[in-house]
Amino acid sequence: MIDVENPVVRLCMDGTQAEFDHRHVDACTLYHRAWNSAADDYERCIAAHYVARYQTLPQEILAWNQLALKHAEAVNDERVTSFFPSLYVNLGHAHEQVGQIEEAQRYYNLAAASGTIPPRRATNRD
Repeated sequence: MIDVENPVVRLCMDGTQAEFDHRHVDACTLYHRAWNSAADDYERCIAAHYVARYQTLPQEILAWNQLALKHAEAVNDERVTSFFPSLYVNLGHAHEQVGQIEEAQRYYNLAAASGTIPPRRATNRD
């Protein structure tokens, strides 16, 4: 369960609201503030997940998503359990963007195995 009272989570929620309001500069700023404020693996996982959304290069998107997963795995408790399917889908998509189709498919399969995400097939766009 996500702790909506956590200051880093709150910054990310505010960033999401800014996205919905088409205030993308504000959203990016809030996500980076969340990352800079993060004090533990739980907070770093959440913040990295959102910072990844505002990267422009596929390699940077992949790196931030990998960082989010690394911190989620380090949390090692139920606070991030519901977050894994989203992390897996984002990692699948990021790997797909850099042309790593087998790795993309692996993450899509992990997301599908969670039972919350429909199966997806990675495609090579070349």
